[in-house]
Amino acid sequence: MTRIIGLTGGIGSGKSTVANYIASKGIPVYIADEEAKKIMERTDVKHNIQNLFPQSVLNDDNTLNRNKIAEFVFSNPEKLKQLNAIVHPEVKNHFGNWINEHKNVPFIIKEVAILFETGGHKDCDKVILITAPEEVRIERAMKRDNSSKKSVSARIKNQLPEADKIKLSDFVVENTNLETTLLKIDEILKILAKT
Repeated sequence: MTRIIGLTGGIGSGKSTVANYIASKGIPVYIADEEAKKIMERTDVKHNIQNLFPQSVLNDDNTLNRNKIAEFVFSNPEKLKQLNAIVHPEVKNHFGNWINEHKNVPFIIKEVAILFETGGHKDCDKVILITAPEEVRIERAMKRDNSSKKSVSARIKNQLPEADKIKLSDFVVENTNLETTLLKIDEILKILAKT
């Protein structure tokens, strides 16, 4: 039976870089956020999302306006909960089908930004947490998303505190130096391959 290894980390921690590195080694990696974005553009799902909001959250080309949705949900926890109730079950179904396609490998990596917040870690055999000091994470996210310190800080506040994530993880990798981080990831992959 294929084991599910959760890969998570707060905004700006570098978990996507780590996920891409693991995928480059030929290990199947499921990027939940990317799949969720595709699923959200499905007509039926998009319709349900639009119904949550008092005004249009669609762009001129009929795609979802993610910035508008983010503005609504990050200041309204109830709306965020309703949005997640639409998207998460769809992603869960998609992942179930995806894992069936990879049932002949010893383990797969499931990269999820909010793994603990959604209780997804309970479905994982092991969890790898990528961390970095908060200031570093804020700086990275500001650069990557071209966003303000205020908006990045607000997103961090919506995630579980780092200390809680550390307690729930099997492997913790501090990502301040990429070379060192990838060496640690290699060690973890060796451990996972043996167990």
